[in-house]
Amino acid sequence: MNLHIMSTIRDIKKPVEQELKIFEKQFNASFKSNIPLLNKVTKYLIRRKGKQMRPIFVMLSAQITGTITNDTYIAANMIELLHTATLIHDDVVDDAHRRRGFLSINALWKNKIAVLVGDFLLSKGLLLALENKAYDLLHIVSDATREMSEGELLQIEKARNLDIEEEVYFEIIKKKTASLIASCCAAGATSAGADKEKIKLMHDIGQHVGVAFQIRDDLFDYQTNNLTGKPNGVDLKEKKLTLPIIYMLNNVDKKRKNSIIKTIRNHHDNRKKVNDIINLVNESGGIKYAEATMNSYVNKAVALLEQFEASDARHSLIKLIQYSIQRKR
Repeated sequence: MNLHIMSTIRDIKKPVEQELKIFEKQFNASFKSNIPLLNKVTKYLIRRKGKQMRPIFVMLSAQITGTITNDTYIAANMIELLHTATLIHDDVVDDAHRRRGFLSINALWKNKIAVLVGDFLLSKGLLLALENKAYDLLHIVSDATREMSEGELLQIEKARNLDIEEEVYFEIIKKKTASLIASCCAAGATSAGADKEKIKLMHDIGQHVGVAFQIRDDLFDYQTNNLTGKPNGVDLKEKKLTLPIIYMLNNVDKKRKNSIIKTIRNHHDNRKKVNDIINLVNESGGIKYAEATMNSYVNKAVALLEQFEASDARHSLIKLIQYSIQRKR
């Protein structure tokens, strides 16, 4: 796998380009309601949609393991509705006012409306499965929803105590991030009529990709902010211990470790102290360790994927995996 070649989303989705156009029409139609306020909010959501990587995972997984069917479109819609709902709810939980350069729903319409719109989208996904008797897909997506909630709550609990170890970190990210990408791949394979062994294989591929994806996100916290010229340090401000800093804490003596944890607990909003900790993480090799771990998960995913027959879809999924860790944000 050549990690130096950066593909665009346009290149990646070529094997399923026409199917994604059909999906997009269906997805946009799923937002319609008789409530004018709801239509106003969802119209705003449609205008600021992202790259829709998750439906691409679903479509490519279906092609790799069989044929794209009506259930594949149902799976892609369910997962994208769930993903959109969780982003809205996340912005409320994090009190975030911007996403992808746009004002968030809670910034424009306040928390109450944002939560209710998120609930509406979740219900649309559930109803879509029930109306089409897609019970296997409902099970996969419901499992992902539960795990994402558990992962977020576990992270909040550990941020309070600052007692996270590497094993717990991986438990958190497998639930809060990897579970959704794993469900994309498993749902895609299920919709194509794949057997249980292939569905499990695709689920494992998605989980490995999801872990790598989250480590990539965590590493952004140590990159220089274009506006300030300093590392972002957002996770440290929120007292989230991610892989680079966990590595550093595991490689200092107990006295130093306690001092650093005390600083994070009491001075996480002090820019200078946060920068000092980031410098310590860099000096300890925490960034390199996290990058190496991220690449190991990518390699695991690609190795499993190569068990499937070579095809345009498989090639595109490998490029999508590469893209997920090479993206700039």
